[in-house]
Order: sequence, then C-alpha cells, then structure tokens
Amino acid sequence: MDIQRIEAAADRLEGHARVTPLLSSPFLDDIAGRRVLVKAECLQHTGSFKYRGARSAVSALHEDQRKNGVIAYSSGNHAQGVALAAKQFGVSAVIVMPANAPRVKIDNTRALGAEVVLYDRMTEDRDVIGTQIATERGLTLIKPFDEPDVIAGQGTCGLEIAAQAAELGVTEAEVIVCCGGGGLTSGIALALEDRAPGMQVRPAEPENFDDVARSLSSGRIEHNQSPTGSLCDAIVTMQPGDITFPIMKRLCGAGFVVTEEEAQRAMAQAFSRLKLVVEPGGAVALAAALYRSDEINSDTVICTISGGNVDRAVFLSALQQFGED
Repeated sequence: MDIQRIEAAADRLEGHARVTPLLSSPFLDDIAGRRVLVKAECLQHTGSFKYRGARSAVSALHEDQRKNGVIAYSSGNHAQGVALAAKQFGVSAVIVMPANAPRVKIDNTRALGAEVVLYDRMTEDRDVIGTQIATERGLTLIKPFDEPDVIAGQGTCGLEIAAQAAELGVTEAEVIVCCGGGGLTSGIALALEDRAPGMQVRPAEPENFDDVARSLSSGRIEHNQSPTGSLCDAIVTMQPGDITFPIMKRLCGAGFVVTEEEAQRAMAQAFSRLKLVVEPGGAVALAAALYRSDEINSDTVICTISGGNVDRAVFLSALQQFGED
C-alpha cells in the first residue's frame, strides 16, 4: 500500500464520490477546549465513507471479472456501498449481512438491488457463507477493510482532509478516526503521511470492542471476545486486518475508547450543532474529541463522522436522552 494507489483510487472516484465538507462549530470547540473540525462522511453516497472503498474496489476489477458479479459481507455500510457501486456498473451483488443488523441498512441494501443473505452472528461464520456462495457462483469477494483497493478508496478521505485543512491554515492536528477493522484509519494515515505529515491519526472505538487500541498498545493483533453486543455495530470487528494493522502500527498514535453514552451524546451534539444525522459507531471519533480532552495534545483536532445510517428509534433515543446537553 502506498500513496500512488490512493491517488489512482482518487482518479477512479472523481465525479462519483462526493467531496464531503469539513465542518466546525464554536459550541463544539467550547466543549473540547480546542478547535474541532469534523469530516462529515455521513454525507457521502449511501450515508457512509464505505462507498469510497466499494467504488474503488469494483472499479479496479478487470471487466471480465466484474461482469460475473461481486459479493461482500457487512453489517450494513459496506453492504450499501458495494450494492450501489455494483448497480452503477450494471453487475449483480450478493451481500451477506447479520440478521440483527439495523433494519434501515438491510432495507437500503435490498433497495439498491443487491441480493441479501442473512446469517446469525453468534452461530454462523460469514466468511464460510461468503466463500461458499462466491465459489458456487463465480463471484468476486470485496472485503470490508482488509483489501488494498478498499483501503485506497478510504484513503481518498485523507487526501480531502489534507487539502481542506490546508485551506484553513491547519497543517498540524490529531486526526481521530472511527475505527473497526482499520480500512478508513489506515487509508487516511497513508494519505496524511504524504500530504500532511504534521498530522497524526488516532483510532477511536467503543468500549469492550477496542481491539485496535489494545493491538497498538501491545504491538500485536488482539481480538475481541464477541462479534456483537455494542450499540456501535457499524465499527465492531473481531480484530484489525492483516494489511491494516501494520500500517496503523507504523503511523498511528494511541487509540481512544469511548462509552456508548458518550457516543450518544456526540450524536446529539452533531445534530444540534452541525445538523447532522449520525449513527452511534459514526460518532465515536467526535465523542473522543469532545470528552477525552485530557488525552489530546494538539490545539486542533480533526475527527471523522463515518456514517449516518441509524435506525429511527436509536437516533430519537439519543436526542431524547442527551439533546439538552
């Protein structure tokens, strides 16, 4: 993985992926005690950054390979990204999704034309299911994070952060990224290493699912005990990737771990101050920026809001509990 691969992905995504805004609010600055800039990837196509990696990977396939169709497994955001990218190229897509994924994500994936195969996260292995279907049908697997062209696509978000921050005169900052398997985190880190070396990426995760933070601390890949059980479902993975972890180990600072309550508070603040709809997993970086100020050293912090695909009841609950903060 290198900057050239990210630049090539940016060329393929030009005119397709949105250039999402870098937003700010004096109210968020006051809470954090420093300047806070928010990269609003919840405004990307399909409501999350995952479209970048999906479009990058599908567009990089050879035409003969692509026409047979693609398959992916995902709790929802990668699913929708692959479904849309496949639809845009006129190819079929099969998406293996957990049965307890947010209903809005399952419904949206089907609405984009993909065939959805549901499975039980506690008793079934999505890798086994996906491999079997891919073999039987001759489909190409688009992995959710541990795939070079997916990482390259996510890295285009980092190119935008560097350019947008430079326009604001910001060349030094801590960049906090919502982190699951590390595709977005490692992609942004690679992009910033080249374009904004004064910035350091730091991953943010929900409590009890902090495999990346623990891996960075120990220097080796650590695992979570359960594949499910967090409100922040969008960024829950069993472990960082074999490709993503070495990149994060080389380039990233220590990880943040936030509570579900802090993620919900950040959701409410994003809606109140920035008018953004954010899912719990997409709010953990903002939560770290706002409520972990003693762990941040820079005068400016940039954080990603990675997704906004939240069920109505979950979103309303966050607003009702924390909307007056």
